[in-house]
Amino acid sequence: MKKRVYAGLLMVGLASAVCLGQSPLDELRKKAEAALGEPKSGADYLSDDKVTSGLKEALRISTGKAVASTGRPDGFLKNEAIKILLPPKLQTAGRTMRLLGMSTQVDELEIGMNRAAEQATPQAKQIFLNALTRMNFSDARGILTGGDTAATDYFKRQSTQELATAFAPIVHQAMLRVGVVRQYNAVAQNPTVSRFSSSQNFNLDTYVVGKTLDGLFYELGLEEKRIRKDPAAQTTELLREVFGGRL
Repeated sequence: MKKRVYAGLLMVGLASAVCLGQSPLDELRKKAEAALGEPKSGADYLSDDKVTSGLKEALRISTGKAVASTGRPDGFLKNEAIKILLPPKLQTAGRTMRLLGMSTQVDELEIGMNRAAEQATPQAKQIFLNALTRMNFSDARGILTGGDTAATDYFKRQSTQELATAFAPIVHQAMLRVGVVRQYNAVAQNPTVSRFSSSQNFNLDTYVVGKTLDGLFYELGLEEKRIRKDPAAQTTELLREVFGGRL
């Protein structure tokens, strides 16, 4: 009750200041708001539709950039954070082969795996857009108020299996075209390698598809963090309204 009386007196003072042309108006307004309690900010004032629309717009932008950055020549190969390396079971043998002057075989295998990933990732764009159509307000609010990669985690839950299914034939065909299977067999069957590892029961397609997904989601996470944290990445009014007020 006392807070309301105090706030009322402050509002009267504010009106008087306007009439008298006095200037500490912002200070009076702030004191009045403080007396009534802290005002809500950002996303708390936005409608459900606006929150959902703003988040979907952010995710269309971030997924588009992630797909574009990975689904191009050298998108994987020249990005040290996501570059696909030799399968773990061949890495020790690969180092030994390099020391013995067989670097070309190892390099060709790594290049081929990365080229296959770069050819597969453009398929993710439509799959991500499909996941957005399934997003409801509860999903959107949880993502908006969640951690730095809450949206990326949502896409992992919603899209991983569909992405893996879409990537598998593209990766397989791409690796056949650039000779990855032949290169892998040549490396795996090399006498130097056979002393270090066995290639039995190892599916190279599955390995490359899994690494392709890891790289794509890594880049998506980076794009999501930029939109949440960097005002320069909030490139539309709707993004600034939804993310600028909340984060």
